[in-house]
Amino acid sequence: VNGDLFASTPSFLGTNPAEVRQGPRTGVRVLAKEEDIARNLLKTLDDAQRKDALIAVEAPKDVLTEAKRKVTSLGEGGLTYEHMRRDQRALLLDLISEYVGRVRPELAKTDLAKIKKAGYDGLRFAWAGSTKRGEGHYYRVQGPTFLLEYDNTQNDANHIHAVWRDF
Repeated sequence: VNGDLFASTPSFLGTNPAEVRQGPRTGVRVLAKEEDIARNLLKTLDDAQRKDALIAVEAPKDVLTEAKRKVTSLGEGGLTYEHMRRDQRALLLDLISEYVGRVRPELAKTDLAKIKKAGYDGLRFAWAGSTKRGEGHYYRVQGPTFLLEYDNTQNDANHIHAVWRDF
């Protein structure tokens, strides 16, 4: 960009275990915000919104985009930004910011501006699997220019993959 080369995507973070369940560090959770913000958003949904957001009763075994170098949209599934209340929209944008904010602030600012320019109305939040903490689940946030995927199904739902991709 303007003579400088940089890329903040694809970004892949994983942790196994996601939560330390025994020993002196019991309770430590890695990638906790990525789960907690999405779960808080899910909890705010009414029945109709939840029906739109839930794309599968069972979570996939991993992120759907795998380790592919290039990805495209995963389709129209999920609850749209347009059909969210103001508080839900704020949570969705917080979730996006959590992923984007992993990089240096100047890069994050550029990426957030790109997402905003593409329009929030194109954002979708989708969930698959259990809604109970500690059980296998998956979610994604998709916009016109990017895709976030989160999967926690492996190792008895204690092994997370969290991916941010730019189309």
